[in-house]
Amino acid sequence: MSTLTLTPNIDGADDFYADLLATHDGLSNADSGALNARLVLILANHIGERKILTEALKAAALK
Repeated sequence: MSTLTLTPNIDGADDFYADLLATHDGLSNADSGALNARLVLILANHIGERKILTEALKAAALK
């Protein structure tokens, strides 16, 4: 089984962040939230491991 990676691990992270912001450009708050929800579900499906997804939910909920 895999473990959740919380250290930087994205090739071209700055470029990805710029692409993410550009994807949201011009969207209303509601449309931006819906895009985020779709993206989360697409990436969760790609990951596929329920244990990893549960770890990610817990990590994201930390304040």
